[in-house]
Amino acid sequence: MEKIPLTRTGHTTLDKELKILKSEERPAVIRAIAEAREHGDLSENAEYHAAREKQSFIEGRVKELEAILSLADVIDPETLSGSIKFGATVHLVNEDTDEEKIYQIVGEPEANIEKGLLNLRSPLARSLIGKEEGDSIEVKTPGGEKAYEILSVTYS
Repeated sequence: MEKIPLTRTGHTTLDKELKILKSEERPAVIRAIAEAREHGDLSENAEYHAAREKQSFIEGRVKELEAILSLADVIDPETLSGSIKFGATVHLVNEDTDEEKIYQIVGEPEANIEKGLLNLRSPLARSLIGKEEGDSIEVKTPGGEKAYEILSVTYS
């Protein structure tokens, strides 16, 4: 299997989520199922079906997190420098609108564009890899082609 790159922060976040699912969420849903069973006829028991559905989601997420963490290649961005690569925090300016954005390039499981965590496999991240401060890039996006200038690159 291919290793999954994660930052130390991303690995810690996923590990915490897994621990919460196993120690809090899983026992709570088991109690909810037991309580719903006590109410009688399961075929018409909405609480029971909702609890079973939640249990299914929790078990699926536990398996997903365990698989990700078992294949994780934890990379500490603080040990890196130079051109843009995994873990870099990049300050960009849109050359058309002058809108500034700051993104950290992270692994797919920890990506969250609203939090500025850019998926390593995204078109923007792929365009940034190997570039340096001061470079300009053009990215094809679903909304059309966009041009960015790289204002700064840090690893922290």
